[in-house]
Amino acid sequence: MPTRESILQSLRHVEDPEIGINIVDLGLIYDIDISDNGNVGITMTLTSPMCPIGPEIVSQVEKAVGKLDDIKKVKVTIAWDPPWNPAEMASEEVKDRLGIW
Repeated sequence: MPTRESILQSLRHVEDPEIGINIVDLGLIYDIDISDNGNVGITMTLTSPMCPIGPEIVSQVEKAVGKLDDIKKVKVTIAWDPPWNPAEMASEEVKDRLGIW
């Protein structure tokens, strides 16, 4: 059965193409729910509610997690609360790259 860490590692291969940084380090992943039956629920956000590539990012998340062993179904839920704030949610490395101090 996959772990939260293995799922996060898989999601590090999904980048926001406008920023060129992976969605995990950006802080876009809010929650991961792994059920015993192989279903995974991912609650995440996007950098903007008007993100034109949002559907593509969701599709990439589903594919990346779906490739892991023992995964039967991946359901992605987009949440807007709390709103994404890179100053609070992004990793320190990302903050440095984005010039957030």
